[in-house]
Amino acid sequence: MKLIVGLGNPGAKYRGTRHNIGFAVIDELAVRGAAGFYASPVEALIAKVRPADGGTALLGKPLTFMNASGEAVAGLVRYFRIELCDLLVVADDVNLPLGRLRARARGSAGGHNGFKSTIAHLGTDFPRLRVGVGRGDLRRDLTDHVLTRFDADEQPAVEQVAKRAADAAEMFLASGIEVVMNRFNAADDSADEEETR
Repeated sequence: MKLIVGLGNPGAKYRGTRHNIGFAVIDELAVRGAAGFYASPVEALIAKVRPADGGTALLGKPLTFMNASGEAVAGLVRYFRIELCDLLVVADDVNLPLGRLRARARGSAGGHNGFKSTIAHLGTDFPRLRVGVGRGDLRRDLTDHVLTRFDADEQPAVEQVAKRAADAAEMFLASGIEVVMNRFNAADDSADEEETR
């Protein structure tokens, strides 16, 4: 069984913020799989989807706040006995332009508190997908920036990147992180060119 967890902050106050793009990706996957969320044995909501290969995969949204994401992610991993190579953690990245994706098989937190918490509980050897949300005005406090909602003119790009990230997650379920890295780590224009070949 594989597990895809999107990081974010729970509650209506944070819905639609840059920090919650991970939740948006998980919601897109749930819509595609016609799956509903329900309470899990740990502090997270989960949904079950059936990938194209006919198996079962879990989607997770922590009910902890971002800084404590690792508690929920590690709890799901332990309870459902998920191998770390079968876990994909999806989160925002201010260092990537809005619309860019970057997948990695392992790595550091890169300054992201959700990844920092997850690494504290699981180590660095788990696949992750970073979704670019842009840095915005460099004079603005970073915490304030990630807790703001996207501007109206950014919404089309947000919807597109959530769908592309869901595509990447589905590819992870089918083929693993290396294939995702090869396909989605290119710049958007390169990715578009590959699609037409």
